Amino acid sequence: MDLSLIVALITFLTIMLTSAGVFYYLNSRESVQAWRRRAERTGPGVETEATPVGTVEGLRAQLNLLLEWLGRFNQPSNAEQVRATRRMLVTAGYRSGKAPIVFLGARLLLAIVIVIPLAMIPVKVLGFPTVTNLMLLYVAGAACGYYAPVVWLRRATAARKDALQRAIPDALDLLVVCVEAGLGLDQAIARVGEEVARSHRELSDELHLLSLELRTGVSRQEALRNLAQRTDLDDVRGLVALLVQTDRFGTSIGQALRVHADSMRTTRRLKAEELAAKLPVKLLLPLIFFIFPSIFIVVIGPAAIKAVRLLFPALRGH
Repeated sequence: MDLSLIVALITFLTIMLTSAGVFYYLNSRESVQAWRRRAERTGPGVETEATPVGTVEGLRAQLNLLLEWLGRFNQPSNAEQVRATRRMLVTAGYRSGKAPIVFLGARLLLAIVIVIPLAMIPVKVLGFPTVTNLMLLYVAGAACGYYAPVVWLRRATAARKDALQRAIPDALDLLVVCVEAGLGLDQAIARVGEEVARSHRELSDELHLLSLELRTGVSRQEALRNLAQRTDLDDVRGLVALLVQTDRFGTSIGQALRVHADSMRTTRRLKAEELAAKLPVKLLLPLIFFIFPSIFIVVIGPAAIKAVRLLFPALRGH
């Protein structure tokens, strides 16, 4: 038997046995803990803990346990990297305390999941005669699986920031109307969060969380700064700085918000004009390589075919 095929089979069996062992270990440990919690909490006046009902919920719970277990092995030693991952997850909308460790576990699990199908492919089908090339293929597949969640997280963060960027000017206009109608800033923030819930879900969630922080006793300045950190947008930072300065110096909030809303509306119009000005430059390459050749074929093609049919017999006759 070929040495490369033996290495592939050994790798596949090792991964499968390790994954099965980890799954059954977590399953048995969770079952034992569930029975222990039930035994400890059974008694008069004590409610039993709700357990997942159905196959989907049970599989989801087992998957979360597996991801948390793998995430503990994949935790980076640098604390700054952990904080950066947590900030990116919060900006993308994942605020759970277990989100970072689940994300790290998903990276490791996806790397393993991609390597398993590669190990199942026969070596002769791949056409790699050496063990080195086979190991390079496995390493490349594991690397793609390991860094794919990072790419997904960056795209999700960018998409959510773009949605917030589009929603801020409209929400700011509503905030100006609410403040000038006589509502306080805290009540205006809560009302605007309710009004934009259907059209701008992401901004509604952020304003709802800001309103909850204000209700729980967090100072307005700290709650606004938390909003700026969660969204990671320059427009939100500017709005937070304006509200903090207005609250500190006691100036009119309605007038300051109206001036800032006019400024943001002008900025949005300028960005739209900038995108429109860039459009001819972006259309230049498609015009040259795709549209112009098609037009030349349609316009000049019939004349060229007719000219060839007329000139070639004349040239052959001479």
